[in-house]
Amino acid sequence: MLKIWGRISSINVRKVVLCAQMLGLRFQRVEAGLHYGVVNTPEYLALNPNAMVPVLQDGAYTLWESNAIVRYLCARESRFYPTDLPTRFHAEQWMDWQQTTLNRASGVAFVQWIRTPAAQRQADLIAASVAATEPLLGLLNAQLEHQPFVAGQALSMADLPIACEIHRWWGLPPHGLDYRAQWPHLQGWYERLCQHPGAAGVLDLPLS
Repeated sequence: MLKIWGRISSINVRKVVLCAQMLGLRFQRVEAGLHYGVVNTPEYLALNPNAMVPVLQDGAYTLWESNAIVRYLCARESRFYPTDLPTRFHAEQWMDWQQTTLNRASGVAFVQWIRTPAAQRQADLIAASVAATEPLLGLLNAQLEHQPFVAGQALSMADLPIACEIHRWWGLPPHGLDYRAQWPHLQGWYERLCQHPGAAGVLDLPLS
């Protein structure tokens, strides 16, 4: 059985759990990170010297970095992993964009609103994060205007990390925009993913 190390409150762990569930894979998840500790133990550092979650163990094979794990599981199962080379790298492009662009813009507001005590929050950091993130959501909305999924006509590995990102952003306190009215194509895409049985326990979780 697959073993996934990491707390479900981590967006990067949620990506892997969402992927495994949507693929219908059996797995064991082991709590690790933040108040669970574990990540600085010699045993865990042997799995991931970065002391971060998630880590995947597939028998004797160990892999870290969330998007790499999503790619691996999809390739392993030959599902959500486009066989057409241009489509595959279109999906790869959006997965990299999620990690290097969207997550970088949105993460600050999440940390401020959810992980920072109210008295210590910095309104300017939140405002800057919102200002950086909203155009990116507009970009996603435009991408989904003429196709049902991020990389094209079929659900692919690209949709999974981005779905976790949207789950996190839309779980934050309201900050001025009606998302359903502003980005209807993005909202429709997200609702379709939430209807998948594998989304339960991931895309319906409150933030923490």
